[in-house]
Amino acid sequence: MAVSLTRRSFGQLSTGEDVAAFDLSRDGISITVMSFGAALQAVRVPDAQGRSEDVTLGYDDLFQYERVPQHFGVSVGRFANRIAKGRFTLDGKTYELETNNGPNHLHGGSSGFGMRNWRVDGHGEAPNPFVVFALTSPDGDAGYPGKVEARARYDLTATGELTLTYEATTDAPTIVNLTNHVYFNLGGPAAGDVLDHEVTIAAETYLPTDKTAIPTGERRPVLGTPFDFRAPRSIAEGVRDGSDEQIRIGRGFDHCYCLADKHRKEPVGAVRLTDRRSGRCLDFLTTAPGVQFYSGNFLDGTAAGKKGRMIRQGDGLCIEPQLFPDSPNQPDFPTARLDPGETFSQVSVYRFGTL
Repeated sequence: MAVSLTRRSFGQLSTGEDVAAFDLSRDGISITVMSFGAALQAVRVPDAQGRSEDVTLGYDDLFQYERVPQHFGVSVGRFANRIAKGRFTLDGKTYELETNNGPNHLHGGSSGFGMRNWRVDGHGEAPNPFVVFALTSPDGDAGYPGKVEARARYDLTATGELTLTYEATTDAPTIVNLTNHVYFNLGGPAAGDVLDHEVTIAAETYLPTDKTAIPTGERRPVLGTPFDFRAPRSIAEGVRDGSDEQIRIGRGFDHCYCLADKHRKEPVGAVRLTDRRSGRCLDFLTTAPGVQFYSGNFLDGTAAGKKGRMIRQGDGLCIEPQLFPDSPNQPDFPTARLDPGETFSQVSVYRFGTL
């Protein structure tokens, strides 16, 4: 078993603060993580011919991560996804948040966790190569109540397997919903779009939304809709189905699939991705009650990514484990409430392989 971990600088922020990067490798998989955004910056895995390539979207330099944010691989919080009208009520008090996505609050706001330089809280090679990042979010941060201590831990836990664990605690009642916003293209950096990727999602229902991408409260069966991925289907089969209002609203797939009613104790299989051209596949397991499937609909060619390639619509897809969007305003959804003495915990496993 070949294991290694090295630390280096990814560059300096506009404030002059250094951003630490770590390269972790084990048995044919190697990843790069960095302290800015506690981000998964790269994932290099072999194809069916043994050729290893980076299968994530992102940037080569820190300047773009800071100045042209697209959430590439970052840890999103304090609340991932959307909160309607940037407002929620907790224990009778209403809290006002930034509305940075039309009329709604998205991913913790424009200065959310994905735009912070996290502390390096630990790293090592035993029993697995691992890195831990930590962040303190003070009371009132971005409008949220309570001081929150968050941690993100990356482990290469087995052959071809990456485990990502989020934890958070608070000193006062608050809401927390953390996820990672990595974009995958299993074909590699020169493969073009991901529309021919085959997707399987182990969910019977999904959350339809209004025109501002806020869930209506309904849990709609996927049966008979373009959202049915219970058996493998290509993204292309449904992403342009203009007869479905939800596809028109999202400009493709940008919806939460319902996996459970609360966080589970152990990760369970949720999504499988397959790229038959490269022969790569990814099995995704998580403890989260929901997973947002996003087909890269709003990537618009305004940013040059790794190796200078323009990032265009559909060039990557996201599978974001999380609580349901707008859950603080929807009592029938799994709760995002976190109280003192409790720990928010979410574990996800990315298991890479070949056909």
